Amino acid sequence: MGRCFDLVLATGGDGTINEVAEGMIHTDVPLGILPGGTANVLATEMKLGSRMHRAAAHLAQCHPHRISVGHVTCRGGQVSRHFLLMAGIGLDAHIVYRVSGPLKARTGKFAYWVAGWGLLGRALPQFHVRVAGRDRRCSFALVSKVKNYGGDLEIARDVSLFDDHFEVVLFEGASTLPYVKYLWGVVTNSLRSMRGVTTLQADSLEVSAPEDERIHVQIDGEFAGPLPARIRIVPNALTVLVPPEYERSRSVATAMQGSDLKPNS
Repeated sequence: MGRCFDLVLATGGDGTINEVAEGMIHTDVPLGILPGGTANVLATEMKLGSRMHRAAAHLAQCHPHRISVGHVTCRGGQVSRHFLLMAGIGLDAHIVYRVSGPLKARTGKFAYWVAGWGLLGRALPQFHVRVAGRDRRCSFALVSKVKNYGGDLEIARDVSLFDDHFEVVLFEGASTLPYVKYLWGVVTNSLRSMRGVTTLQADSLEVSAPEDERIHVQIDGEFAGPLPARIRIVPNALTVLVPPEYERSRSVATAMQGSDLKPNS
């Protein structure tokens, strides 16, 4: 059977883009992004900007690139989903689960900050992550294919859509209070030197929780389901239209790695 479409354009936020991409995995049809949602992490990551008309005007300059995506299985295998950006387990997934739909519709990203600060001082459930041959205990795990987080911040620093691995950032803490310090570390680019934070690269991991704890997973900013979960890279999974600015950032990173240099920020 011949290919029915030459291009699919998806307009919306990261959740909408995720839904479209889910139906395109393992096809060779390119996916083009037109930002139009709450955070637009993917558009920000690829330097498309946040304005739909600007992104549309630059579509002709974009080039197709084959990328890997993430895949998560949770809720005892009942949930099986791909993701382009990230999976979050624990704290941020709990925030996604709690966020007010009406407030999000009125205020956008502000609704997530309200949900997050509403947890300040509360106890956080702990869970176990099996990654890189070791078991680790934390209250928030970010499994990312992108640097951008939430449209405004960067938590992962050494990963891109072009990589065939995740950057995994694990945060320890039995309550939300240490996360005030962690947030400062993100803002000042000093997170990696902070006690209680572990950063590593991996292409798969397994996450489990005590039977009496219900701990959530989010993918691309949308609720996915509860633990246990298995997360893995799916190589060569999707073709995405990438602007020249993002291609150049990849070239710079590759050159710096080849010369044993690291970017300052």
